[in-house]
Amino acid sequence: MASISKKNGKFHVRVRRKGYPTQCQSFVFKADARSWAAKIERALDSGLLCDYSITLYELLERYLIEITVRKRSINQETYRLRAIQRHKISQYRISQIKPIHISDFRDERLAVVGGWAVIKDINLLSHAFKVAQQDWGYDALENPIAKIRKPKPEKPRDRRLVEGEFDRLIASALMSEEPIFHCLIEFAIETGMRRGELLSTLWSDVHIEESYIHLPMTKNGSSRDVPLSSRARDILSDLPRGLPEVVFPIHFEALKGLWKRACKRADIEDLHFHDLRHEATTRFFEKGLNVMEVAAITGHKDLRMLKRYTHLDVKKLASSL
Repeated sequence: MASISKKNGKFHVRVRRKGYPTQCQSFVFKADARSWAAKIERALDSGLLCDYSITLYELLERYLIEITVRKRSINQETYRLRAIQRHKISQYRISQIKPIHISDFRDERLAVVGGWAVIKDINLLSHAFKVAQQDWGYDALENPIAKIRKPKPEKPRDRRLVEGEFDRLIASALMSEEPIFHCLIEFAIETGMRRGELLSTLWSDVHIEESYIHLPMTKNGSSRDVPLSSRARDILSDLPRGLPEVVFPIHFEALKGLWKRACKRADIEDLHFHDLRHEATTRFFEKGLNVMEVAAITGHKDLRMLKRYTHLDVKKLASSL
């Protein structure tokens, strides 16, 4: 049975059920208290005991342990989850979180990062609530993300390397504490591979003599063979082999710091590591490859997505005409 009492201006709810620990919560409005009590009683009637007093931090910690660890993007998603856990919203009990809290979180994040990053944060939160509802027995838990407005994503980036930036970037990378960092940068431009693909490639998947790298699992959920240019083969041949088996044994987080410091030393502004993939893809088109050939190299399943990468150099196009 649920009991509601008022003390110090708040309505305190207790739901007692034989064989289960007492569920407690406090609300400003009595209607919210009654609604919560009804949800808890329905959850208890289902025969599943769920602690609705846990915080969002605790829910995300369980999500990290049980869900994130099975994903290919484990490093990136762990970083994103940790960022959310550092936000004040993570201290709220999951039963307390309303759309207004998510909206405040959205707006505060938008002041720091772009629209795409916030959309990914919100989608991750939404999936965590969905998993809790469907798989963990929190059937009385509402998903507050469903009732908020998502931010508009910013326009796709069209940043390319301008004259002199590549040489300055490589020279700066050679000054870093990571001896193979400059190789990673150049290899990224030669192949157009994604950051996660580069950092997870194993030597067993490298076929220098046949001039290709086999990627057994990519972002799109399928395998892909990436052809190697002569320069890409030379880079691989010069890399040290041994343990670990990873071709570029650089951690995701370490790469962020290496990149930031390299760009600062080279006096290069507003250049992201992912922009190297833009650069590579555009160069493929400038070399005369058609859309299907470029898609086979880069792994784009939706050919319309390639449109945002084709920021061709007009001067180079004129020379080919």
